[in-house]
Amino acid sequence: MTEPRIFKMPFAKIYPLYQAKLHKKQRTTAELNQVITWLTGMTDVQLQQALTDQITCQEFFDHAPQLNPKRQLITGVICGVRVETISDPTMQAIRYLDKLVDELAHGKTMAQVLRH
Repeated sequence: MTEPRIFKMPFAKIYPLYQAKLHKKQRTTAELNQVITWLTGMTDVQLQQALTDQITCQEFFDHAPQLNPKRQLITGVICGVRVETISDPTMQAIRYLDKLVDELAHGKTMAQVLRH
């Protein structure tokens, strides 16, 4: 089976799409960064370096310092698929981030999004 195209896409190409989606809903880049660092365990500096280095989405999630254990609490449907049932760990991490961005865009509080 071939791997999904998104795995080879630079994360820096997807990041502005997340920003645009959130800015349309009056959410900030700082909130996006907070969600990304919460999910991946990266610092802001590591996130900026990953964007500068043009690493792929697969590399971004494969080299994340520590995926947040609370990510298992993220449930629901994204792109017609339940995120909790995705078997590939990289695709699941990508979809977790998609789901968190959607929740922010739909007006959930940061505490709700970060599963506090």
